[in-house]
Amino acid sequence: MPADPLNSTSRRAVEVRRSTRRRRTVSAYREGDRTVVLLPARMTADEEARWVGVMLDKLAAQESRRMLDDSDLARRAATLSEQYLGGHARPASVRWVTNQNTRWGSCTPAEGSIRLSHRLQGMPEYVIDYVLLHELSHLLVPGHGTRFWRLLEAYPRTERARGYLEGVAAAERLPHQPVGRNGPGAVPQEGSGTVTEEGPGRG
Repeated sequence: MPADPLNSTSRRAVEVRRSTRRRRTVSAYREGDRTVVLLPARMTADEEARWVGVMLDKLAAQESRRMLDDSDLARRAATLSEQYLGGHARPASVRWVTNQNTRWGSCTPAEGSIRLSHRLQGMPEYVIDYVLLHELSHLLVPGHGTRFWRLLEAYPRTERARGYLEGVAAAERLPHQPVGRNGPGAVPQEGSGTVTEEGPGRG
């Protein structure tokens, strides 16, 4: 089971800085022994809590990023199957694909094949593990009924991973507002360790 990518982050102090000039973008970066998260001033407390979590996850993924190849995925799938599904799910192939832009993963039970979207690359390991387990479970149970979700209950990060993916999907659906290099809403150049997302817009 992979190490929790937020363990090291949770021990750091998190400083939230709000800006009236920041309209939509949300950024985060390391500053010494603390993590700085930059938010639009009008963001609600609930939005702040959600986006701080998303950005901490993204920073952790950036810092521990390692590109898994197809053989790595296959080995990881076998480990997850043994650990959470009793070894009953045995895919014939597990691979990355670049033609899945509207779903995170897919499988063909008749062929025993699993495909993961390349968009998952660089995300926290627990998120990739969840998508792998989701597709492994589909090799055993079609559809998303009670039996299917019962299989995934064994994985302790299911809800957290789903929340992470929902946050990413929500950010991707937001309209992108063009800004000048130094105009309102422009992202300051905090350095190569910065991660930035489009946050919720208003008005």
